[in-house]
Amino acid sequence: MKTDIILAGVGGQGILSIATVIGQAALTEDLYIKQAEVHGMSQRGGDVQSNLRISDKPIASDLIALGQADIIIAMEPMEALRYKQYLSTDGWIITSSNPFVNIGNYPDIDAVIGELKQLDNVILIDTDSLGKENRMPKAVNMILLGAASKALKSISFEKLCESVRTIFGAKGDAIVDMNIKALEIGRSCE
Repeated sequence: MKTDIILAGVGGQGILSIATVIGQAALTEDLYIKQAEVHGMSQRGGDVQSNLRISDKPIASDLIALGQADIIIAMEPMEALRYKQYLSTDGWIITSSNPFVNIGNYPDIDAVIGELKQLDNVILIDTDSLGKENRMPKAVNMILLGAASKALKSISFEKLCESVRTIFGAKGDAIVDMNIKALEIGRSCE
């Protein structure tokens, strides 16, 4: 059993927090993990990408080869398309439908969404609206992770929640509760 995940987004969107939660949960499931990160110009809105490999056997490389990703979790639709060549034929893309327009020549969002909808196994979630409706705009990354939890066959949802408690515990119960609620909201998305 192995799960190769590419996490993609723009600096400040919480991609590395998603990787940390998944990685911590994998460790509690006694799985092996390898992670590699690319931080671009994250402080200036540059792209951030992480390869996260999880397996029940030792892992040789921390990088995911073209056509081998089981899941792409993207905080931004254009970033999902940027890495689609890494997706396996039966892999899943779980992405926010909300663009992060940080460049002057950002492509037409309807065209980006249209291209994503032409692919198999794509889940688009309006994370911004869900975050605002539930008064948790800073937890949209956990909403997206909650939606992706259905595709994370090797890690139980309960272990993700435990991981959130461990990672965010020092920030207080309110932050932990908000992030767990965000996971639950995402998990309930169709």
